[in-house]
Amino acid sequence: MVTAMGEASDVVARYWAACEARDWVGFGELIAEDVVYELPQTRERIRGLARYVEFNATFPGDWHLSVERILGDDRHAASWTRFEVDGTTQSGLCFFDLNEEARIAHITDFWPEPYDPPPGRDHLTELY
Repeated sequence: MVTAMGEASDVVARYWAACEARDWVGFGELIAEDVVYELPQTRERIRGLARYVEFNATFPGDWHLSVERILGDDRHAASWTRFEVDGTTQSGLCFFDLNEEARIAHITDFWPEPYDPPPGRDHLTELY
């Protein structure tokens, strides 16, 4: 049960650190089995832990991210990140909801420009 103020922001900080480190086991331990991940710009939705971890682990290009800011309370957090892939940098805003076990259950990820989904991941996503 999440009880301490700032708990969601701590979970999100560990989430981004595991992502940058490519620690997919540690990353997956922070996420609920029934996680829902949504990308409004591409209208993609991913359901389930295994698909979401694979989506991140197989993301194309030489990418890195840095965290600018994380704000949160007991079960909700938002982050501002900078994402660099193949020499191009973008800022992103990500909103997180945690479940009763302090695992990330819902993520909505916003990027500055709409874009078409990269090819080869339709087996992981559904368009909405």
